[in-house]
Amino acid sequence: MGFAVDLSQDGGEADAILSVRKFDAVVLDLGLPGLSGMEVLKRLRKRGSALPVLILTARDAMADKVAGLNAGADDYLLKPFDFQELDARLKALLRRTQSERTGWLEAGRLSLDKSARQAFLDLEPLPLSAREVGVLELLISRLGRVVSKEQLAEHLSQDEEIGENAVEVYVHRLRKKLESAGIEIRTLRGLGYLLEKTSCD
Repeated sequence: MGFAVDLSQDGGEADAILSVRKFDAVVLDLGLPGLSGMEVLKRLRKRGSALPVLILTARDAMADKVAGLNAGADDYLLKPFDFQELDARLKALLRRTQSERTGWLEAGRLSLDKSARQAFLDLEPLPLSAREVGVLELLISRLGRVVSKEQLAEHLSQDEEIGENAVEVYVHRLRKKLESAGIEIRTLRGLGYLLEKTSCD
């Protein structure tokens, strides 16, 4: 598939390697011997790394998926999986990371200039409050993936504490402003929110 791959079959070894070497992405099995994949992920995020992480798990319980995403995973695949899907998921993660490095985030007709804190629809400025921009920034950076209320509250709590009720208000306002954008913010009860494209425009 064109990837240069380093393999580690032990959680402790993987953690040690990730603490000293740079990678473009990590495919992380949660069922590792030694240190669990979940612990490897938590330690990686505790070190402040934003490295894209795709977790692999045979566990199909929703709680395990949510735990992995809340611990900082960017995406997940359930075993057994098709290698073509793994390839597609990895390339999507890498594309998203590259666009984030340039300071622009895009989803269909919607784009966000992170440095200017300005959203655009069809290249026309979209009037959003600072909090709405913050919500959009996190949702668009994780397009197609669930973002919990807790994650949004933490993302918005820069200068002051933001509660989950306030998050609901900001999401509601943002949802109304995106009605014509071909983008939808879905509410997944008990999990959080999901930004996804609703048109091919």
